[in-house]
Amino acid sequence: KMPPTTSLLKASAILHCFCITNTHSYAPSRRTIGSFSRSKHVTTLLRSSPSNTFEEITSSSSDTTPSLSSSQLIEQQQPHNNEVITPPPSSSSSTTISPAATWHKNRRRQMLQKYGPQLTKLERDSSSNTLALSLLTLSNLSLLSLAILCGTAQLSVGQIALLAVFPGSMFSLWTLQILHDCLHGSLLNKRQQKFIFGTVKRRTLQDAILFWGSMPSVFGYYLYLKYGHLTHHKSLGDPKAASLEKLFDSSSKEFEDGDVLFVAHRMKLKGKVGPKFQVGGREITMSISKTGFNNWREDKPLWNAVVFATSFMYERFMLMINDVVVAITGRNYFFPNKPKEFHKECAKYCRCAVLVRGLLWKMAGWKSLLFLYLSETLWSIPPHPACAMFVTNHGSNVDDDSDDNGGGCIPSSSTYAGRWYSLFTLGTNYHCEHHDFPTIPLHRLGELRKIAPEFYKEGSNDNVFRIMKKAFSKPEFYACMDAGIQHM
Repeated sequence: KMPPTTSLLKASAILHCFCITNTHSYAPSRRTIGSFSRSKHVTTLLRSSPSNTFEEITSSSSDTTPSLSSSQLIEQQQPHNNEVITPPPSSSSSTTISPAATWHKNRRRQMLQKYGPQLTKLERDSSSNTLALSLLTLSNLSLLSLAILCGTAQLSVGQIALLAVFPGSMFSLWTLQILHDCLHGSLLNKRQQKFIFGTVKRRTLQDAILFWGSMPSVFGYYLYLKYGHLTHHKSLGDPKAASLEKLFDSSSKEFEDGDVLFVAHRMKLKGKVGPKFQVGGREITMSISKTGFNNWREDKPLWNAVVFATSFMYERFMLMINDVVVAITGRNYFFPNKPKEFHKECAKYCRCAVLVRGLLWKMAGWKSLLFLYLSETLWSIPPHPACAMFVTNHGSNVDDDSDDNGGGCIPSSSTYAGRWYSLFTLGTNYHCEHHDFPTIPLHRLGELRKIAPEFYKEGSNDNVFRIMKKAFSKPEFYACMDAGIQHM
């Protein structure tokens, strides 16, 4: 029998939909992009190599994938042994990749065939290392100091909001991007396996940076990165994986595509909605994101932007409440079928995060948490310039150049708005580049356009406000989910 406190907290928790956070716009060059078709799936086997890179073997989805060692994989993949891709999420996840992921995989191979030496060196040897670790320290210390300042200096809500817009939102986005680099293995030296005088293994240090580096925060980026981002790279745009019902009902430790949890606020998805709860003998389906999105009106960008901002910020507030519930009960009730390991990790993180928030409240009052909340949300909503890349990173942009690729759908986009924009977003705006080469570190992604210019859009004069207006005028399907993509 559930204790009264747990029952009360569970009842409170199920009133709201759990969701998670992330991070772009404009399509790659039309000179080299193929249109999408869903005719073929690819099975990918991933294993870590001695240099902490990752090799791949592909076969038809009907084949049985053999169990091979790292050295065997490297030997069999010798013609392509310079390829490096994202670390595998876990053995429990499906190895079938989506058509959108296959689109990136094929682009990558074309680029490696043409620019192999330059790309190999960039991918194997570069890491953000000292630069990113210094910026992560700067970002988190700045967020902590500004949060305390907002409370102790008795700033007004308006003044706190201004500080959150800048520099708070920039530091929060930097934290996300650096932790994202850590997840992909491009933060630490790629050829080093032990750190701190050879006493700490690479994976242990990466996990520690990912966990503690996400604080201070009010809802944080840790759980999304831990369980939802690597799977996003192989499942984006897959209607079987990318549905709210699938994500909330799944028994897998990882989210099938973690991005779906916030894409639902602003893009069309296929499949049924979740999460579902049993209340008073009745099954109730709730979703803050879909409730908000269902109120969008075509060609009403201002209205849609307000609806998006409202649902997004409300959901983020409820995430903060849900963290308290998870910290007390040790269980995330929005994902009832996930294994104990998932709930244990959720509880561990939430307890540490809630403790940090409690200490902040004790030291500086509720305004310290208000600053963090605004810093973590404002960069994702209009009219913040960073919103342009966030709401357009995986749309269904249609290439009208029929002479090149038959008017195909482009599932990933980047925003090129100048050097200062790339600095402000710390390279998060190079989103198509990142999906092409996930292990290239944040400060080197821009070099891809110089090495392989025909694969990406020319120029650096994107108008971020025009991009936002287009995105909120007429919503698109997520990552060409409802379009045909012909493999390159």
